[in-house]
Amino acid sequence: MASLQALPRSSQLGLLAALGSGALLGGALWFQYGMGLAPCEMCHWQRWPHMVAIGSGILALATLAWPRVALVFVLIAITALLATAAIGVFHAGVEYRWWEGPQACSGNIPRGLTAEQLKKYLFGQRMIRCDETVWSLWGISMAGWNAIFSGALAFVLASGVARIVRGERHEDR
Repeated sequence: MASLQALPRSSQLGLLAALGSGALLGGALWFQYGMGLAPCEMCHWQRWPHMVAIGSGILALATLAWPRVALVFVLIAITALLATAAIGVFHAGVEYRWWEGPQACSGNIPRGLTAEQLKKYLFGQRMIRCDETVWSLWGISMAGWNAIFSGALAFVLASGVARIVRGERHEDR
């Protein structure tokens, strides 16, 4: 624990970003492989920003000799977390039927297809729908929880960055 406190604050935030996004991505993978809940296309979209946040967080931790460079990587992680939170909100809205999702995974069949085209379309499509909630807790789907936790982690990281920036301004006086 003492060794973590010896790290620059920006590297500590990078570690938090990597661990937080790693936990969220790990949870998604556990639901997929441990519980057999296959992800839809939009579920995959939410995973990519977590990978960026993990990588950025690790780079922030690795650049501990250059705290300002580490801070840039933390800002990239925050941006990635906000992106996955936004995708999560959009996905949850599709699940709750607040708006339509992408045609590729919401079950909308294009109009005007011939019987042969329809057959090819149906047999060529993945059957995991983005507009069906496969798991929820307290009425909130996995996409909703991803949005909540990713947004909260982004807020915590942004608060840490703000404290660093305020501290640097006070040191300059």
